[in-house]
Amino acid sequence: MEYLLELAASPTAWVALATLVVMEIVLGIDNLIFISILTNKLPEQHRQKARRIGIGMALILRLALLSTIAFIVQLTEPVIEILGQAFSWKDMILIAGGLFLVWKATTEIHHSMDPAPEDPKNATSTVTLGFAAAIGQILMLDMVFSIDSIITAVGMTEHLPIMIIAVVASVLVMLLAADPLAKFINDNPTVVMLALGFLIMIGMTLIAEGFGAHVPKGYVYAAMAFSAGIEVLNMMSRRAKQKKVAQQA
Repeated sequence: MEYLLELAASPTAWVALATLVVMEIVLGIDNLIFISILTNKLPEQHRQKARRIGIGMALILRLALLSTIAFIVQLTEPVIEILGQAFSWKDMILIAGGLFLVWKATTEIHHSMDPAPEDPKNATSTVTLGFAAAIGQILMLDMVFSIDSIITAVGMTEHLPIMIIAVVASVLVMLLAADPLAKFINDNPTVVMLALGFLIMIGMTLIAEGFGAHVPKGYVYAAMAFSAGIEVLNMMSRRAKQKKVAQQA
């Protein structure tokens, strides 16, 4: 109890908490984009449930990893060496997650460009298998993003209560933003392609970091923000043209 009171009275602890909360929210954007795109592939009645399960599991995984900080620290220690390049468990997990993201985003882009017709006879089985597959893929990426998130938290502060508060706060923000973001992506087809492009970039970043090439996250998110801004201008232009055509008609 005294330890918590000391933290609460420490300005340094509050600065660390604010910084870590912002960092965790930013890191959660990647996770949220993936969840939004994947759940939008499900029938509408299953989407919100899948998003809740995915984000809930993200919270459980992050808190579970926080309870094993000693194990998390060990994940950064080299375990194998290939052609002079040392790899830790964290590196291999990031590479695997990055490859999965690139594969998944590329597959979704292909489906968007050449959608396969759905067989009405198999609609029921497709819903069940689709939901299970979506949850499985969300859990897989939750693990990758959770490990990255927790290692970042451990590197920024040594106080476990600060880490827990920051993780919970970031997941709550994800929970509040999940439905509006998914609806926005679903209502704007061009945004889907942009978001899939983001996932490819994020996947390549994870692969690069797995091979030891540090990519400043600020550059990645600045590129994403710039691209999103251009897309917003395109959307405004299209709506203005549609409104003008409607008025002329």
